[in-house]
Amino acid sequence: MSNPRVQQSPEQIALTETAVAAAHDVSEAVESTESFIEKGTPQFMRTSLALFAGGFATFALLYCVQPLMPIFSQAFGLDAASSSLVLSISTAMLAIGLLITGPISDAIGRKPIMVVSLFAAALCTLACAVTSNWYALLFFRALIGLSLSGLAAVGMTYLSEEIHPKFIGLSMGLYISGNAIGGMGGRLVTGVLVDFVSWRVALAVLGLVSLAAAVVFWRILPESRHFQPRRFNATNLVNGFTLHFRDRGLPWLFLEALLLMGAFVTMFNYIGYRLLEAPYHMSQAWVGLISVVYLSGIYSSAFIGSLADRMGRGRVFWAVIVLMASGLILTLFESLWLVLPGLLMFTFGFFGAHSTASSWIGKRAPVAKAQASSLYLFSYYVGSSVAGTLGGVFWHLYGWTGVGVFIASLLSVSILIALHLARVPPLQRAGLRLQQA
Repeated sequence: MSNPRVQQSPEQIALTETAVAAAHDVSEAVESTESFIEKGTPQFMRTSLALFAGGFATFALLYCVQPLMPIFSQAFGLDAASSSLVLSISTAMLAIGLLITGPISDAIGRKPIMVVSLFAAALCTLACAVTSNWYALLFFRALIGLSLSGLAAVGMTYLSEEIHPKFIGLSMGLYISGNAIGGMGGRLVTGVLVDFVSWRVALAVLGLVSLAAAVVFWRILPESRHFQPRRFNATNLVNGFTLHFRDRGLPWLFLEALLLMGAFVTMFNYIGYRLLEAPYHMSQAWVGLISVVYLSGIYSSAFIGSLADRMGRGRVFWAVIVLMASGLILTLFESLWLVLPGLLMFTFGFFGAHSTASSWIGKRAPVAKAQASSLYLFSYYVGSSVAGTLGGVFWHLYGWTGVGVFIASLLSVSILIALHLARVPPLQRAGLRLQQA
């Protein structure tokens, strides 16, 4: 049997169990399932294609600037830390947006939020391509992050409400595959193109592709049938936060999201700077192609997740973080024959660790899963923003050795937390009654 998590990207794994649970809630609330979208129908094909296109555009636009950071340093006279803001400011605004776009969609609907999200992000990317001012570029990148939170927060919810529960796994897998391919494709397109054309042309191409994806999304995605507007309840939101942070495991998992994503983004933010310099002098196109190591991560998210199901998350989690650390050590050597396998190990370990942690969220939060996943993703993107930029300071002061020490410190704390989590008992009945009260 195929596993829908095979194509998962780190940005969405944490939401899968939430969406499946929400689908069961919807099926209980609606007496007849005849109006749900079922496999084999034209509506199912339209929905799957639309969400695939939307997921691709979302993560392509978010991460397309990562391989361009050395180019921005040259074009605007920036150090590595300042250049990293072009990605960090987007992920920071996306993190903030995750906390507000979901409740807004509860009030005004799912499709309108997602359509506006994609069009706004694509248009802002085109604006980035024509701006000549660094601060204007950062302004538009901030708007892109805020805009993309609309689809990132609402896409899974739409599927859980509209797709028949029997086919939710397939539809989720198709959506998630779009996320994964988009995250890798955005990096590849700009990273390779910039060796032949300017960074403005590379961004314009991706902006036009995403604009086309937004049009496809708008025209073919079926309107919601099961959406019921409801008011935002601040009391329930605050109660949910309180319950999640009183759990013995969830706060540590939130912290792990921050540390692990911080380490991962730092690695790929600055490895390009290193490979462009002596003794490698690699071209920008070859540096962009480094993104293919993400393919190993897409596989490991399913493999390690399945292994954690069989052996226990506590046993597997710390081991894959150690694998990340081992890969990091290899990147500290000068030989490319060690650096490239190190990147592969580091990526494989990260995706496996993220898959394990995000599925652990669903196990420890049987109630208010969506809120727990939002907190996890919020921490995830905060780690990307803060650590991703702070790593540039270490690059500027101490070179790649300094970056390696910074990442190693994040992973060391992660391993200690993982060993602690392995000793945390499973969720008790008393805790479950508290959440239901």
